[in-house]
Parts: sequence; structure tokens; C-alpha cells
Amino acid sequence: MNDDSTGDGPSVPGSQWYDADAGPLVRPYAMTGGRTKPGPSNVRFDLIALVVVDDEPPGPAEEALLGPEHRSLLSLCRAETQSVAELAADADLPVGVVRVLLGDLLESGFVRVSRPVPPAQLPDERILREVIDGLRAL
Repeated sequence: MNDDSTGDGPSVPGSQWYDADAGPLVRPYAMTGGRTKPGPSNVRFDLIALVVVDDEPPGPAEEALLGPEHRSLLSLCRAETQSVAELAADADLPVGVVRVLLGDLLESGFVRVSRPVPPAQLPDERILREVIDGLRAL
């Protein structure tokens, strides 16, 4: 009995390496070399951290040594400053994979990351509510 819809043979979980609509698939662990943490410094990328291409990134020769996913993230960052979450969505990659790849790009000097404002430095919620109430009173 044939379980798969392509008619190429029986369907075995994990044995299908491609999807007719999506094209060839690469497993996330293959993109990151099996790593789950970004770089040796284990930097943590918040979803709202903004990523931009460095003002003086390494040259084209160094960029040619990067994998296709790294180059894809770089091209997205060159188009406009994006958050980690936006990069993951636009590149159609899991956030964990994007974090590892961004760690590589950061350590290689291709990108800069602006950290979000720590909660301790944000205005007090009470002050914000007073401002909102004042605006509503206008």
C-alpha cells in the first residue's frame, strides 16, 4: 500500500527530504552546524533587538565564505534595519536558527545589534498612565 501522495513509494516518517511545493528542505541543525547557541560568547538576541549591517563589514571575499542563510540575512539587513523576529519571518527560518546565524555574523563583524532598552530604564507605568489620562482629558 502506498501512503504518500506523490506515488513514489511508501511514506516513512523523516524520509522525505523535499516537498513538491517548497522545494528542497534543509534541516535547521544543518544550517547551524548542530549549534543551538550563538557563537562562543553565547550572546542572547532579544526578538526586538535591531540588526543592521556594520558600517565597515569585511570584504566580499569573506562574505563569499558564508553559507546561503548567512548571506540571505545580510541582504535582508542591507535593505533595512530589522528586528530578529522580522528577520526570522522574512527569511522563513526558525528564530533559534536566526539567532545562531546572527551570532556568527556579529562575531565576524558583518552586523551590529542594538539591544532593546532594559525594563529598568523604561518610564514608570504610573507616569505613562498619567500621560494617557492627560491626553484623553484634552
